[in-house]
Amino acid sequence: MTVRWNRNAAYGHVGAGADARQVERGRLGELIAVAEAEHGPVAEGEVVVLRELLLQARREQVGGSSA
Repeated sequence: MTVRWNRNAAYGHVGAGADARQVERGRLGELIAVAEAEHGPVAEGEVVVLRELLLQARREQVGGSSA
């Protein structure tokens, strides 16, 4: 018997993970639209800076957990 791996299989049901991610993206899109309506759009430079801060925090967390 041949078993084919499907990236959605990790979520328990084939397709269930994709459906959940699609709903999550829709909700996230709604939150972004509300935030931008209230505060204006976020500049790409701000996104780059915050992404780097997040990556740095993750690296420190991983490095700190092994010490």
